[in-house]
Amino acid sequence: MAAQPQRGVSASTPVSQAADADAVTATAAGAAPAHGGSIAGVAQRAGVSVATVSRVLNGHANVRPATRERVLAEVEASGYRVNELARNLRTAESRLLLTMVPDFGNPFYAEIVRGIDALARQHGYFMLLCDTGADEGRERSYFDLLRRHRADGAICLDPATVQHALAAESTALPWVACCEFDPAVGVPYVGIDNYRAAGDAVRHLIARGRRRIALINSDEHYLYAQQRRDGYLDALRDAGLDARDAWRVDVHCLDYDAGAKAAAALVRDGEAPDAIFAVSDTLAVGVINGLRGVGRRVPDDVAVVGFDDLALSAQIDPPLTTIAQPMRELGETAARLLLQRLADPRASVPGVLLPHRLVVRGSG
Repeated sequence: MAAQPQRGVSASTPVSQAADADAVTATAAGAAPAHGGSIAGVAQRAGVSVATVSRVLNGHANVRPATRERVLAEVEASGYRVNELARNLRTAESRLLLTMVPDFGNPFYAEIVRGIDALARQHGYFMLLCDTGADEGRERSYFDLLRRHRADGAICLDPATVQHALAAESTALPWVACCEFDPAVGVPYVGIDNYRAAGDAVRHLIARGRRRIALINSDEHYLYAQQRRDGYLDALRDAGLDARDAWRVDVHCLDYDAGAKAAAALVRDGEAPDAIFAVSDTLAVGVINGLRGVGRRVPDDVAVVGFDDLALSAQIDPPLTTIAQPMRELGETAARLLLQRLADPRASVPGVLLPHRLVVRGSG
C-alpha cells in the first residue's frame, strides 16, 4: 500500500505559520484562560492532574471510565472549550467521526446513532450525522471529507451496493460498516445474522399454526433484504409450505403507509395469507393498521411479526411480536471498531455479529 502523505504542518509551511501554530498550541495546552476557564481549573475541580484532563480531551484509552466521565462532566459544567485549531495543528486530527445514514426518517437508526455518539464522546470525538439517501454520489462526497482530512473516520449504514462502489477505499480510508455489510468489501463490520433472524420469525409463525405466510420486504438492493428473504423462503421450504409469489411484496420505503398499502393488497383477492412477516417494525405497524382498515383482525385473522423492536412496537394495539436487534450495542460496537482502526491502521480489525432475539407479544 502506498505511503500516506503526512498531515499537519508540512515542510512547505512558512516558518511564520509554523511559529503561529506552536504559539496557539502552547496557549491551548497550558493554563492560560480559554472559553469557560482553564484546563488547570478543570483538573482541580475534577480532582485529577492536568495530564489526565489532557488525556481525556485527546481521547487516550488509558483513563479509567469513571475518571473520564468525571472529567467530561466537569468540562461540560464549566464551559471549558479546547482550542481545536491548536490541537488539530499539533496532532493532524479533526476529532470528527462521520455517521452515514440512508434514511433519517427511519426510527431504527436513532438508537444506533445514540450508541455511536456516546462512545465517540467518551473518547473525545465529535460525531457528524450525514444523510446520504442511499445515494452513491452523496456517499462519495462525504468520503471526500476523509480524503481531505476534515474527518478522521466514518461509519457507513448504507446499502451494500453503495459499499461495493467504495470497496477500493477499504484500505486507503478508515471506515467501518454497520448493520448492512458484506465481508467481501474488506472493511470491519458489525451486524446480526439476518438469515437466521428471518428464519426464526417464520418458524415462530409456523409453530403457532400459520400456514399461509406472506413477506413484506425492503428493496433488494439492500443485502439484509436479500438475506431475510432467503431466511423466509428456506424456513417455509423446510416446513413443506408454499412460498407463493403472490404473497411476497417488495416496497421501496420502510414507512407506515407502505406497510398499510401492502397488507391491504395481500388480503384483497383470492386466498389471503393468515400471517405476514414484515422486515421492519415501521412496516409491521403499518400492516396492522392496514389490516384493520379492511376489516381483518390481528392476530385472529392474520398474525403479524415485525423486525427491529422499536420502542413503539410494545405500545401499539395489539403489541407487536418482533425480532429484536441490539441497536444501541450495534452503534457502540461500530464506533469501537472504528477507533481501533484509527489507533492502528495496520491492525486486523474483525467483523462482529451480535445476537438477535424473538420478542413474542400479542400480534402473532
